[in-house]
Amino acid sequence: MSEASVYRILKAYDLIKSPTYVVLSASDEFRDKTTRPNQLWQTDFTYLKVIGWGWFYLSTILDDYSRYNIAWKLFTTMKSGDVTDTLDLALQASGCDQAKVLHKPRLLSDNGSGYISGELADWLEDRQMDHVRGASYHPQTQGKIERWHQTLKNRILLANYFLPGDLRQKIDALVEHYNRRQYHESLQNFTPADVYFGRGQTILK
Repeated sequence: MSEASVYRILKAYDLIKSPTYVVLSASDEFRDKTTRPNQLWQTDFTYLKVIGWGWFYLSTILDDYSRYNIAWKLFTTMKSGDVTDTLDLALQASGCDQAKVLHKPRLLSDNGSGYISGELADWLEDRQMDHVRGASYHPQTQGKIERWHQTLKNRILLANYFLPGDLRQKIDALVEHYNRRQYHESLQNFTPADVYFGRGQTILK
């Protein structure tokens, strides 16, 4: 039985309190727009197949302000532990695990079972990270990471993969190209890395 099913049953009999996250109502665009890197991180899973091995699930942490792909990891499940493993990588890569800041990044996710678990809520609370979840059946809330996964699949699925290592190598190369060589019109034709690392004004000058 999934974590989501257990939660629904316990909630129906009023045996569990609501978790400490915010559920966003559906709207045409995200109301609380970010103004700097590491203010809000979008996260989601997508699935990819390795022939002879089965399905693998790619967990990604994307910075909302810059679209920079901070961290990613392949898993064979989509559990809360997989989410926290990816978040650990993102905190290390961004330096947010060491920096003493007033506000840690908020996490924006959908309502998948790995994201509504108590284990994830406890993990985020220990690290003083807020969790925001989009409205059900409204993927536009996580539009930036959904668009990234669409771009990834359009390129990744052009080839067959027979070993997990081959798939990881291809994803790694694509993330590097996306972060440092792909220019975004929505970012004033900067790359995600230019915006994330604050190089935009220097480049303009």
